[in-house]
Amino acid sequence: MRNSTALVTIGTLSMAMWAATPTLAHCGKCGHGSASKDIVDTAIAAGQFETLVTAVKAAGLVETLKSDGPFAVFAPTDEAFAKLPKGTIKALLADPDRLGAILKYHVVPGRVMAADVVKLSSAKTVLGQSLIIKSSGGVMIGNANVVKTDIETSNGVIHVIDTVLIPANDLIETARTAGSFKTLLAALEAADLTGALRGDGPFTVFAPTDEAFAKLPKGTVESLLNDIPKLQSILTYHVVAGNVMASDVVKLSEAKTLQGQVVRIDASSGVKINAARVVKADVAADNGVIHVIDEVLLPPSSKQSNAAPPAQELIQLAINRGASLFNDGHHAACTAIYEVAAMGLLASSDGAVGTETRDTLRNALASVKRSHNASQSAWVMRHALDEAYESASREMNQ
Repeated sequence: MRNSTALVTIGTLSMAMWAATPTLAHCGKCGHGSASKDIVDTAIAAGQFETLVTAVKAAGLVETLKSDGPFAVFAPTDEAFAKLPKGTIKALLADPDRLGAILKYHVVPGRVMAADVVKLSSAKTVLGQSLIIKSSGGVMIGNANVVKTDIETSNGVIHVIDTVLIPANDLIETARTAGSFKTLLAALEAADLTGALRGDGPFTVFAPTDEAFAKLPKGTVESLLNDIPKLQSILTYHVVAGNVMASDVVKLSEAKTLQGQVVRIDASSGVKINAARVVKADVAADNGVIHVIDEVLLPPSSKQSNAAPPAQELIQLAINRGASLFNDGHHAACTAIYEVAAMGLLASSDGAVGTETRDTLRNALASVKRSHNASQSAWVMRHALDEAYESASREMNQ
């Protein structure tokens, strides 16, 4: 079960790059040094983040950034916002969801000081997407230069940047922009799968519309929101690894989902995924593709079907795909694949893995949420999946 090829290790950024970056001197206005003010009040007092503060208020994130945190905020100055194309700020202020996504892309959980950042090649944001950290010619977060560091606050730290960071148009943002997947997005959030579908992927999502969810018997959606393992199982049954375009789908008779079971594909008259019709295909996202379907897919229960592959097959599938991504340098994508596999195992009720292994998987998922190191996160999840594989083997042989 171990990778047969050596995995790439992350290089450490040079401390000298940060030493050359100017820091904000202590002053009464900004509160730096005393750390008596929270992130929002510190930004207000500094006087150079008026647009950012306005955006935070419009997106309803003031309470979040005033909470205990801690958070590290990569804060664009007013000049950074002024570099956006004309009309962009006005449009964003009228779209709180999109604005909120952009702002969350500037926030990393934890009090991540400059000395911590230099040890990273990427950092997972509150949005769920990762920021790339570069050290060539000065320190950059994404495409933004870090111009001041370590402005301490009572609930975190601010690093000042000169460019507004725009998150990738991932599967979640693509679905949000479409406007017809509100129930699906709410379900993904409740099932803690939003972050996974913001990962590098790529993923193919057979996405039920709000009307598709409305076809379910009354009370079904509410019931699923109170049964997270079952909800996770159903949602991962709608996701296939890879960028499977319509031209690929029509050549298949089935596809293995991240939930572990297969969906049937019938292209004899239009395209059907199980009993659901594909009503719109090839909705492209930066990390995959969406095919819109008119019904919610429900995986066969273990009692009704013997077709479900064993847990080992799901784990092996995830590791084969994840290891390849890792070795190509896509550490965050590898982690996302492993996370989805772990959630699928936890959602299973067939006893394929033991109680201790379930605890290991839960602990690994929690650890990844707190981590800022994509490579380390991938290894944490990999070790947990290896243990799950061994546990499933023992269970099967008993």
